[in-house]
Parts: sequence; C-alpha cells; structure tokens
Amino acid sequence: MSLLEINGLKLAIGAAEILHDVSLSVDAGQITAVIGESGSGKSMTAYCVNQLLPRGARTKGNVQFNGQNMLALDESTLCQMRGKDIGMVFQEPMTALNPVQTIGAQVAETVLIHGAASKPEARKIARDTLNRVGLPEAEFPLSRYPHELSGGQRQRVVIAMAIALRPKLLIADEPTTALDVTTQAQIMDLLKRLVQEDGMGLLLISHDLGVVADVADHIVIMRKGKVVEQGATAHIFKHMQHPYTKALFEASSHKPDREAKPQDTPILEVKNLIRDYTLPRKSLFGPAPKFRAVNGVSFTLKKGESLGLVGESGCGKSTLTRAILGLETIQGGSISINGVEVKAGHTVPRTLRRNMQVVFQDPYGSFNPRHKVARLVSEPFHLLESPPKGEARKAAISEALTAVGMHANDADKYIHEFSGGQRQRIAIARALIIKPELIILDEAVSALDVSIRAQILDLLAELSDKLGLSYLFISHDLSVVRAITDRVMVMKSGEIVEEGATEAIFQTPQHDYTRALLAAAPSLEDLMQ
Repeated sequence: MSLLEINGLKLAIGAAEILHDVSLSVDAGQITAVIGESGSGKSMTAYCVNQLLPRGARTKGNVQFNGQNMLALDESTLCQMRGKDIGMVFQEPMTALNPVQTIGAQVAETVLIHGAASKPEARKIARDTLNRVGLPEAEFPLSRYPHELSGGQRQRVVIAMAIALRPKLLIADEPTTALDVTTQAQIMDLLKRLVQEDGMGLLLISHDLGVVADVADHIVIMRKGKVVEQGATAHIFKHMQHPYTKALFEASSHKPDREAKPQDTPILEVKNLIRDYTLPRKSLFGPAPKFRAVNGVSFTLKKGESLGLVGESGCGKSTLTRAILGLETIQGGSISINGVEVKAGHTVPRTLRRNMQVVFQDPYGSFNPRHKVARLVSEPFHLLESPPKGEARKAAISEALTAVGMHANDADKYIHEFSGGQRQRIAIARALIIKPELIILDEAVSALDVSIRAQILDLLAELSDKLGLSYLFISHDLSVVRAITDRVMVMKSGEIVEEGATEAIFQTPQHDYTRALLAAAPSLEDLMQ
C-alpha cells in the first residue's frame, strides 16, 4: 500500500464543487508532482490531506495516509500529525516565516510544539536541520532574521521547518515560484536529496511542467478539479494523451510570432552606469562603506527592439531599472533617451520619463484595490503637461483597454474582479495609455500560469508589431527571454558579463556564468526525446 493514497476525493465549499473524484498516490521515497493552472484544484487536494480547509468545506471519498483515513480524524489527532508526520512547504517564504523571530527559533518551534525535545535539544536539532538544507552555521547562525536572507535562503528555512522532525510525507506547494533559475534548480535538488536521504514521500505542486520535469517520478495533471492524466514522468512526456496535457506543454515552450524588425536608431543608450549604496558604518570612525550595485554597465536599445536582461537575484537588474526610470540618481556614467543625455548626479526628468513605462511582476500588488480600473489605467497622465479630460480621457482609457484585449466597460470595475492574466493586461494598458516608445517589463509574466503567459507574450509581440514599441524584458525565466527577445544581456554582480543575439547566447554561450544559468534551466524538449 502507498504511503498516501487518495481515492474518489470530492470537495465542496458552500455551493461550489471544487474537486471531482480525485485519485492519486505517493509512495515512500517517491516524488509525485501535481501540475495544473490556477483554479485546477491542486492546492486544495494537498490541503485535504492534512485537513487545512476553510470552514464550510465538505469532503467525500478516502484519503489514506500511513493506513489512517485523514478525513475521519479529529482536530486534536490532526494537530499531532501536522509537522511531525506530514510537513508542509508553502509558496511564499516571507509570509510563511515570522519576521520578528529568528530562523533558529522558528525551526526549533516545530520540535518544541510536538514535545519532541527540550529547548537546548530543539536548538541543536534546528542547527543540524539548517545545515542539512544548505545554511551552514558559519554564514547562517540561528540568530539571523528572515529579512536578512535572500528569497532562496528563506525558502530553505521553510523547508527546514517542515523536515525538522523528519516527516514521512512532505507537501511542497509551488516552492520555487518567483525564484531565479539557479536558485530554483538548487531548491529542487535539495528536495530530491531530502527524499532520498529520509525515504519520505513528496507531493510537489506546481503550475510549470519544466520545473518538475527532472525530479518527479510520477506526474498528475489536473484541470478544473479533475485528474485528466497521470503516469510515470518519462511516459507522460513521451506519450501524453489528453489535449490539456499537450496544451500545457505547448504553452510552456510557446514562441510568439514577431514580424517587425528593429530599426538602427537607438531609443536608449546607457554608458558606464554606476550606482552605489552607502552601507551602515562598522565603526565610529572612518568613512561609511559602500556597495556597488551597478558597475560600469553600457548597452544600447534600438527602436522596435526587444532586449532581454537576465541574472540571479541581487545581480543589479532592479537597480539598473530604477536608474533608467528616473527613480534612482546615477553616480557615474550617463543615460540617453532619444538622444537626450542625463549625466551623473541627476535623475531622468519627467519630460523624458513620459517616453517610458513599466509593467511590474505582481499584477495585483501594483494596483490600488480601492480605485476603479479607469483611474488605475490613467495614472501615467500625470507625466503629461496637458492630460486629456472628460470625453477625451474616457476615449483614451477605452482605447488602451481595447488594445490589450479587454472591454471598454471594464473601466468601471475594480481590480479584484479580474483574473491574474486580465490584471496583467490592465497593467500593460496602463503602460500604453500615454503612448510610450519604451516599456520595461520587470518579471511581468513570472507569476502567471503557462497558458496565460503564452497569451501575454503573444499580446506583447502584437503590440510591438503594431505600435513599434521597444521592450527591455527583465526575467529569470530563460525560456520566456528566448521566446520574446532579439538580444540578451547577462548580468552578474552589477556587470554585464555577456551580450549578443538571443539564439547565439542560447546556442553558444561564451561566459561560464551564462553556461551555468542555461544548465540550471529545465528543458522540456530533452524529455520528449
């Protein structure tokens, strides 16, 4: 019998039926990946295992874990099992961690809650567990706080909390979303190693086939609360049967058609750009130390061109973006927009900023939820000397919404009334409304499902062809960068270490760091062979 066996699971919350006869299993020492888009029911299936369901939820069927029916257990028994027998890794590590507690206290808490050890012993277990997940004592003492760690390091702490008592089953819900490609690969390798060392089962939830391709033993494809296909990973990739599975694969490797060719005229020129940050003093006397986030970066972006910028978290991508947008003062070098130069010691003035707009990663967090779409989309009007009013303003809003595939009457709705993909379309409409020549896309599709991501990439290609837009496309997802860009820059430690035509970079990378990035990126095509 399997460690976890789900048969005929049904879930309803209120009048809504969420899950329909879901059946799957996880063996000890096995990784079972549940793949599906937002709303497919994959997370709710996992929550049914340890009964972390909202009030009013009704379940039917059978969820057998280690010989016990989880649906029949009382809350007291479930509390004893959660954390001890079943560990849980949540999607967003910063919200899963307590910002005012040290990492040592949070890992030890799991041990103490279950009465598995005394306080000194719990601290020792916490230390050993953090060492296991790649956070050694020399660099990561127990006294560290979550805000002192990177995203990948915080996720390692969350994993340490989940495995502190060496559970029989680990559930990981989107554990690598929004992490850069090398960190993503490291986290997946870590989970695979822990499964091998402890012999536990892993239920891995993801919306991306590429993320789980190299680690999962078994794949379950879910759509609208149902399992549409499942089987061994190699078999699924070579003999996928269901149209939805094929659609997911095609969307993961989708490349939009782009007809327009870049012009020779540059729209953005960056020369020897430098940006330093002052760090806290280490002593009472002497100058404050400085950290160089951007070190002598130079590049040119031509009109109608799509330029990719890739690199790991902390490489300087965001700082460079803020400097270009006029949100940071540059300390060295210069920025030229349409031939107008901005030198060191200055920020980009408003008269030039109207030629640029930005689309952020989070299509919900970048909007004020209290305002209607009409007001949100028209925010860039403040950059214009004479913004349109009355009917002209309504017409501009309608034109921008229509251009991104939305309806004019969407202007009267609130942002929470839309899906993630629709929100990102509205974000693009906001960027388009003052008719900029350059749009900076900062991880603009990383939080979207693969099919929605494919739609947004098609939209961006269409807008570039129609309006002659230039894009600076910042992403940690190399497959996206390859699909949408003409050229790619690779950034490491504040410097551009390699630059060239997109296919040349992907086919024949010259720099060791570029090779490492490409080696960390999963390839679905290889699994199809």
